[in-house]
Amino acid sequence: MIEVITDINKMSRICEDKRQKGIKVGLVPTMGALHEGHLSLIRYALKKTDFVVVSIYVNPAQFGTDEDFEKYQRDLECDVRLVDSLGAHVVFAPSDRIMYQEGYSTYVTVESLTAVLCGRSRPTHFRGVTTVVAKLFNIVRPNVAVVGQKDAQQLSVIKRMARDLNMNIEIDAGPTVRESDGLAISSRNKYLNKEEREKATVLYRSLKAARELINTGVTSSEQIIRKVRKV
Repeated sequence: MIEVITDINKMSRICEDKRQKGIKVGLVPTMGALHEGHLSLIRYALKKTDFVVVSIYVNPAQFGTDEDFEKYQRDLECDVRLVDSLGAHVVFAPSDRIMYQEGYSTYVTVESLTAVLCGRSRPTHFRGVTTVVAKLFNIVRPNVAVVGQKDAQQLSVIKRMARDLNMNIEIDAGPTVRESDGLAISSRNKYLNKEEREKATVLYRSLKAARELINTGVTSSEQIIRKVRKV
């Protein structure tokens, strides 16, 4: 069975030893509740690097008031089995007490990019994301971190953070994995009722409509936006 590490210093020592030996280290940061989307990122990391760390940590700092932190799905044993079945090398599963020690007061903030879209209605969300990802980057110090395209704003924010803070890490985007009807696979899809689940596919259908226009040579953003809104 794959090793599950909870200690920060041990995780850092293992990865430092790999790097010293010229072994390329990859990191796939997750909050667990693993599904095919996560598994595709792990497979991608295994192709890109020699030693893959999968972090599983439900980060309290990225949940706002009255969000789903308490009911967010947690099944570490199942997640570890899935990671192990793919041939990844280590699971890093720290506790809140280890990640945010008593008196913790330091946060990483990316401005501008986080003020729109998801960030507009979740004002502290991305501060939590960038803080925990920066911590994971410092602990693992991967050569490559694989992040899903599904959370497009999050991907952009992490790339900007890594660039602005001169983190010598390649941020690689793993493609979105979708259900048969086009809806992006997400652990939170289970919150949707039947009607909402059906309506949610309009997002993918509108994106496809935009792509089809672009592929026919349309370059007018106004025309593309009109088509998306019509769909």
